[in-house]
Amino acid sequence: MQPHPILYQLNTRVYLTELSLELGRPATLADISDSFLKELSQRGVEILWLLSVWTTGARSLAQSRSNPNWLHEFKHVLDDLSMEDIGGSGFAIADYRVSEQLGGAESLQKLRQRMDKIGIKLMLDFVPNHMGLDHRWLSCAPEYLIAGTEELLQQQPDNYFREEASGRIFAHGRDPYFPGWSDTAQLDYSNEGLQEQMRKTLLDISDQCDALRCDMAMLLTPRVFQRTWGRSMNRFWGPAIDQVKTKHPGFMFMAEVYWDMEWELQEEGFDYCYDKRLYDRLRDRDLLGIRNHLKADLSYQSKLARFLENHDEPRAATTFSDDQHACAAVASYLTPGLKFFHHGQWSGSKIKVSPHLVRGPKEESNPQIERIYSKLMPLLKDPIFHTAQWELLQIERAWGDNWSSDCLSAWLWKETACQGKPQRVVLCIVNFADHEAQCKIEIPPWLTVWSSANWHNLWTDEPFLMPSDQWESRWWTFFAQGNQVLVVQSQLDGVR
Repeated sequence: MQPHPILYQLNTRVYLTELSLELGRPATLADISDSFLKELSQRGVEILWLLSVWTTGARSLAQSRSNPNWLHEFKHVLDDLSMEDIGGSGFAIADYRVSEQLGGAESLQKLRQRMDKIGIKLMLDFVPNHMGLDHRWLSCAPEYLIAGTEELLQQQPDNYFREEASGRIFAHGRDPYFPGWSDTAQLDYSNEGLQEQMRKTLLDISDQCDALRCDMAMLLTPRVFQRTWGRSMNRFWGPAIDQVKTKHPGFMFMAEVYWDMEWELQEEGFDYCYDKRLYDRLRDRDLLGIRNHLKADLSYQSKLARFLENHDEPRAATTFSDDQHACAAVASYLTPGLKFFHHGQWSGSKIKVSPHLVRGPKEESNPQIERIYSKLMPLLKDPIFHTAQWELLQIERAWGDNWSSDCLSAWLWKETACQGKPQRVVLCIVNFADHEAQCKIEIPPWLTVWSSANWHNLWTDEPFLMPSDQWESRWWTFFAQGNQVLVVQSQLDGVR
């Protein structure tokens, strides 16, 4: 797998529901076609994340079908919602066995073999913080769960529940800032027996796939667990990841992580961590913050997973205008790190589908969004965005009181020949503002000789003339239109 790989998240149950309608029968993982996989491969996808393939249960499903807040959300997604559309959350896992409704373990194994032939790695979910209400440990190993009291149940009914069969009180899974997830039970990582069982579970799962996306991974750090539950725990991630990678060298771990804990999780052994901070800055129009974010150490940035949407975030087509979408896409995907795309993103889907649902709405594609990705995905197949050297360029004000330079960012990818000299350069400049902006871009000394090269704008497919005099003086005064994207390339043979 090349550096800065491309990942595609498929909402598996929704996709198979759509496929069932086409086939006239229930579809399973075995029905995911080679043509679909080849289409992903042609777009450059190297990792396919199948969301929600594990077995869920009746008790968690009942919560999904009765929780008034969730039902309100589901009805917003589907005007004609029926109970059959609610399959239960894929994160309330009863057992780490592939759901029989999806074809079971055999269908996943055969799909993985076909993916391997095409060159796509398989990613699955690992939800370590909690289990669904149907998990066997509620009855046979209650010591693995966080227990509650009558007082806590009365005081925090959203965070605790009474298990029907035994009458015991347990905590729902949660993070320290929000109420508990009512279809789950919280695992107790202060219990070494539980940690051992979860490491075994992790090893079992790793036999079935090539990569894992680890849900809310920061909740299993000792300091966060202590803050949430008032209990100390030994480190889980580092030893567990080491065990898996000893068994399966090259196995990939991606962490869902927030609260600026990305570096901490990288240090624990995660190959990639969600880059929620860049997403937030793009969404909130923190334009100078975007550039400052890209100043981080390259070894850190290269282990970030960059995205514009996923099953937790609103659709990118509703978060960004079409023009802003192009700018955000270039900043997210033409910079270092894993490039993370979500089911429906390339066609401009606008309705976020809950992971509790097995059916999504029918939506018309957005031609403008499709055009953005028809430009971007072929670019990402170019090895220069994966194996070349990346460099953020220095930007200054065009003149003293002109603050608009804060709206621009510029960087380049440099492909080096065997003699150590650059043989190809791609330069990216983005104005994230809706208005015109000006700046001065510092040209590195090695790049000045490229001022007279033949440059081509890969975004507009037009020639681009560089101002040679400014480049030779090493400061380029750049005048940008609102939401302008510039991706220009030159080859070594274009230099005098």
